[in-house]
Amino acid sequence: MRSSNRQIALIATGLLAGLAACAQADGAGGRSDVSYQPVETRLLDGDLVNFRVGLSGSGAGDTQVAEYANCAAAQYALIRGYGFARHVRTNVEQEAGIWRADAVYTISPALPRGLRTIDAEVTVADCRDRGIPTV
Repeated sequence: MRSSNRQIALIATGLLAGLAACAQADGAGGRSDVSYQPVETRLLDGDLVNFRVGLSGSGAGDTQVAEYANCAAAQYALIRGYGFARHVRTNVEQEAGIWRADAVYTISPALPRGLRTIDAEVTVADCRDRGIPTV
């Protein structure tokens, strides 16, 4: 990976973690019965990105944690200057009242092939409207 790509990935990861912490700390986590944990982002290879997200609360579940991962992926695509993402896979688990998702997406400047594509701008706006942090 080129040095500039590595720097962008590190900056984006820091921004994502900081924004998630702010959203959780000030209660702006959207749904009052759900507490959103910071997003962990790892650039796997070029356009392949791994997101690890978590949430808890009475409104938390497998669907909500997967939606949170989609929101994180959409915002990350925008941060990197891309307009689209494609969902590759999500593994969800629950332990001690915390729902966690380990999700992988590709990001791209043009609409990718496949059925599970995400328009980043539209998705980020929808996430904000629904009160899901767009970290």
